[in-house]
Amino acid sequence: MMNQRRVIFHIDMNSFYASVEMSYDPTLRGKPLAIAGNVEERRGIIVTSSYEARAKGVKTTMPVWKALRLCPDLELRRPNFERYKESSRALFELLREYTPLVQPVSIDEGYLDVTAYLSKIHPLHLAAEIQRRIKVELDLPCSIGIAPNKFLAKMASDMKKPNGITILRKRDMKEKLWPLPIGEMHGIGRRTVEKWEKKGIKTIGDLAQAQMGDVQAWFGTNGRKLHERANGIDHRPVDPEAIYEFKTIGHSTTLKQNTKNMAVIDQTLKQLSQSVSRRLEKKQVYARGVQLTIRYHDWQTITRSQKLSNPAQKPEDLYKQAKQIFLKAWNQESVRLLGISTYDLIEQQYAYKQLDLFHYQDDIKEEKLSHLVKEVHEKFGEQALQKGLSSKWKSKEEASTEEGTSFSKDFLEPE
Repeated sequence: MMNQRRVIFHIDMNSFYASVEMSYDPTLRGKPLAIAGNVEERRGIIVTSSYEARAKGVKTTMPVWKALRLCPDLELRRPNFERYKESSRALFELLREYTPLVQPVSIDEGYLDVTAYLSKIHPLHLAAEIQRRIKVELDLPCSIGIAPNKFLAKMASDMKKPNGITILRKRDMKEKLWPLPIGEMHGIGRRTVEKWEKKGIKTIGDLAQAQMGDVQAWFGTNGRKLHERANGIDHRPVDPEAIYEFKTIGHSTTLKQNTKNMAVIDQTLKQLSQSVSRRLEKKQVYARGVQLTIRYHDWQTITRSQKLSNPAQKPEDLYKQAKQIFLKAWNQESVRLLGISTYDLIEQQYAYKQLDLFHYQDDIKEEKLSHLVKEVHEKFGEQALQKGLSSKWKSKEEASTEEGTSFSKDFLEPE
């Protein structure tokens, strides 16, 4: 069927969280269903929805109140991440029965290199078998893309949902892929679509036929990669270890009320810094860059980033940088959402070598203290030492923060 040396599958679970809930509670089948981060408060947004809900206009990231206005009979459920993780583990265990070359990309999608099956079974028949087993054994629907590389397999899996199987050969690209709007191309973010269109790149075909030099001048190395992929070139292997690589680690929260109150904003930045710090420590990595996201009351969203002079992991360091970025970027309008992300991550063992040599003795003392505090917390609980240690960390602004204000963790990445 294919003359290429590789055959790659992209497995994409359909409306994964909602499908898991339907499997757990069959009475939800056929009903408009949505999973929402916080169904009671205004900051709740739709994480995913069933196809019945989507037919009525309910979309991912839509506020709960708007979804209910569009679909008054919408069934809402809070995320049950343990349930989803369990289903995800079962999914990838099933896929690894076929090949060790399985690369999870997220909780509900992944790649398989099934080239070794070419002499045994037609790829279409193999995909149908895998799809059937996932449905019968896990009671979950999925779509599968079949292609000679990862990019085309990913694009193919999006073409027929739910329960689709799509083959996308390089010779089919002009007909099936190139007419699609540039915003539908994997790797093109929604916020950058306008930038591409301003350069006359309105379809994937426009990108494929553009001059490589122009695209690279406009969008740098990433533009070159996207140009190659629009022409069907993607040599990336299916890497089972890639799931352990971390490009960014971040956290965001929507405030209960739009605010200009610096005490509330300051407290939020500290909360976010602590959350990100915990995750960096858990992954045993340090960050060499901090990015701040600000969403205003009118939904205008900006991001600003800053490289760090030394790798950072501690909440104080992340907060200090985020606060500096905020004060430079803030336009004095009311803030709805704040987010802190860290990037250019480096493994902990290598980060130590880059710490400022002039402060290495202080770093060693602080590191010993951190380990001591961690040991006490593990033995006696999180409240042990909390009061004395936090007094240094707590500012006057934080002390004056309005009572009753709480900041939820990012529900997509529960701790």
